[in-house]
Amino acid sequence: MKHIKKPPRGKLIIFSAPSGSGKTTIVQRLMQYPELNLAFSVSATSREKRQNEEHGKHYYFISPDEFRQKIKENAFLEWEEVYPDHYYGTLKSEVERLLHQGKNVIFDIDVKGGMNIKKLYPGQALSVFVQVPDPAQLRERLRARKTESEEKINLRLSKAQEEMKYAPLFDVILINDDLEKSVTRAYEIVKNFIDEKQ
Repeated sequence: MKHIKKPPRGKLIIFSAPSGSGKTTIVQRLMQYPELNLAFSVSATSREKRQNEEHGKHYYFISPDEFRQKIKENAFLEWEEVYPDHYYGTLKSEVERLLHQGKNVIFDIDVKGGMNIKKLYPGQALSVFVQVPDPAQLRERLRARKTESEEKINLRLSKAQEEMKYAPLFDVILINDDLEKSVTRAYEIVKNFIDEKQ
């Protein structure tokens, strides 16, 4: 009897950080290295689609009722209601689809979501917490974006203080004090993890 060879299963690489730490930029840069064989995990959201966004590329856009139905069906690895009726979550089906293709799945995700995914895939997931060297820098970075009011920035900063308490629970803390150095360091961390035998 022939043994059916299972397709290679990829690994999960989780990047979490307070807003403004530079994690999205680092993840986007890592996606440019073909040897890492990365696929980005597209989240689902119930918020309205913005003008420049595409369904299935930026997010899977579903209605709040559909989202609640999927929660009941246990379709998410993690989810959160950020504001009333504004849900965000990671679909199990999306992650499993990419893993079965032998891809390494990379996440740009909030701290609690990242920890949930790590728990669900022990030994198969690497969690990286991106941190700025000092909180004052975080305020400057958020201001430099010019996308939010001072009030919104203060909300993000108090959330960031809360999120930083979780940093020691991550596999790696990456201090982003210089973007180019941080990308190089992130590449090395991810490459070593991918090359390890499971």
